[in-house]
Amino acid sequence: MSELPTHPPAQPLIAVSELNKWHGTAHVLRNVSLTVNAHERVVVCGPSGSGKSTLLRCLNGLDSPQSGRIVIDGTELRDTTAARGIVRREVGMVFQSFNLFPHMTVLDNCTLAPIWVRKMPKAAAEESALTQLTRVHLSAHAHKYPSELSGGEQQRVAIARALCLAPKVMLFDEPTSALDPEMIKEVLDIIMGLAEAGMTMICVTHEMGFARRAADRIVFMDRGEIVEQGAPDQMFDSPKTERLQLFLSRTLNAAATAPREFFAAGSVQPLHASRNTR
Repeated sequence: MSELPTHPPAQPLIAVSELNKWHGTAHVLRNVSLTVNAHERVVVCGPSGSGKSTLLRCLNGLDSPQSGRIVIDGTELRDTTAARGIVRREVGMVFQSFNLFPHMTVLDNCTLAPIWVRKMPKAAAEESALTQLTRVHLSAHAHKYPSELSGGEQQRVAIARALCLAPKVMLFDEPTSALDPEMIKEVLDIIMGLAEAGMTMICVTHEMGFARRAADRIVFMDRGEIVEQGAPDQMFDSPKTERLQLFLSRTLNAAATAPREFFAAGSVQPLHASRNTR
């Protein structure tokens, strides 16, 4: 009787090994190792100064670790222009501040990178940009300038701009931290829609309700290291470390006055009705 063929396990889309980063004498990343599979949604949380944003900047090649290894979709992120270029084409990033070019229209902000990085013809870049602007419900604002938009609209443009490069991974660095409370939900709706569509993403956020609903896995960082990680229910209901218990106690108590039903089931409407594409 012949044996059934075996298949090697799928390689993670992102593999980080023993990452160390210093800013002067501050050791901001301490032996950080992390893997993220395709279509996985990982939320990174932790107190301010724990290294969350630095980790994302290293993943996108905006910051260089002093030691360790980063491999994204089979390409090792080395300290070379060629390697960084390859990785940045596959990794989209949305920052706390919107970082839109104020002298360019929404459409031009979205077509700039595809034309220059992907060498896409202008007509094709504009068609793709309008598709992504429609996805974030802003196609009617394509010819406006950033100053004519609200903060929430500008952040949604920033998301559309990142998507125009057709990235395999999206990184979100506290995308709602610069927004007024009433604008937070519209941005989280868009991110939730991307999650439902199967986008691989790593999101740094203090929105714990969103984290519990959207994440496949939550990673808790403190003092530059990964302290604990696991499924959302495990992390929220049965935290193993005192540091995570203290963080959740402080974070959830601070949010106690906010309407908890804001993030209840059904309140965040995804752009796609199912998760069958994952």
